[in-house]
Amino acid sequence: MNASRDLREGGRWTLLQRAKNDVLWLLALLALAATRRLRPRALRAVGRTLGHTAHLFVASARRTARENVARVYPDMRMRDQRDLVLRCFLALGELLADTVAMLRSKAALSPLPSDEARAVIEGARAEGRGVVFASAHLGPWERVAASLVAAGVPLIALARESYDPRFSRLYEELRGAHGVQVVWRARPGAAARILRTLRGGGVLGIPMDLRSRVPSCDAPFLGHPAPTAIGPARIALRARAPVVVGTAAPGPDGSVVITATRIDSSGLACDDAGARELTRRINAELSRRILALPHGWVWMHDRWMAGTGV
Repeated sequence: MNASRDLREGGRWTLLQRAKNDVLWLLALLALAATRRLRPRALRAVGRTLGHTAHLFVASARRTARENVARVYPDMRMRDQRDLVLRCFLALGELLADTVAMLRSKAALSPLPSDEARAVIEGARAEGRGVVFASAHLGPWERVAASLVAAGVPLIALARESYDPRFSRLYEELRGAHGVQVVWRARPGAAARILRTLRGGGVLGIPMDLRSRVPSCDAPFLGHPAPTAIGPARIALRARAPVVVGTAAPGPDGSVVITATRIDSSGLACDDAGARELTRRINAELSRRILALPHGWVWMHDRWMAGTGV
């Protein structure tokens, strides 16, 4: 979006943009109202239908997903590539339904953090410098933060505001209902709050798998160089905070659980070279996790488009 039209960058909507965004917001409210009384199984069915519909009619997203899958899995048969893309759309439709369910229920959450994940996170917190928790839009990602908070982890999520402030307030309602605090990165005081979180021994959750308009460096992601936010690595090195990668992942019995892996940052200097290397290590672990649960990732995201290098 042009910066002059992006509210997050001090811009203003045109009359046409405002009308379009008002319609999208109204449709979102109507959809939430229409599904409010649906049982979880019916809600998931609606989500799968929406995912299937998007796969059929949103050609640009389907094309991007197929290009990304072909890039990462060049030896996969074309039919299997197309099947993976369809599974991704269906899974994301179900995840949307799951997120809607979270708005209306504070019931016990799943997936739960594994015993190993709890030990990794608590071991990192015990060092007393906070934890940078790098994550991804993989599987039920909205439930990862909520489940960790429910398990007693003092996690605060760093997020970018939506293009429409009304959706940002909806996200705050969703996360706040489950005890997840949010730091909006473009708001005044965000940097100070990040430092307070780490100095207070908290866990700063940062999604790092998507391309974003922030200072970035090229680092291998799913086997290919991709512009990746370098800020999380800089924050961790400057604060001397341990880095943990955590996502929803397949458990030993086939269920989905939250797992966590400590990323070795020992010996890395607090400079650009150190931040680049730490970013590379984080990407390597995120890539491993996505390849283990490929249909749960957002392949329709234009991940390898040229970004802002540093």
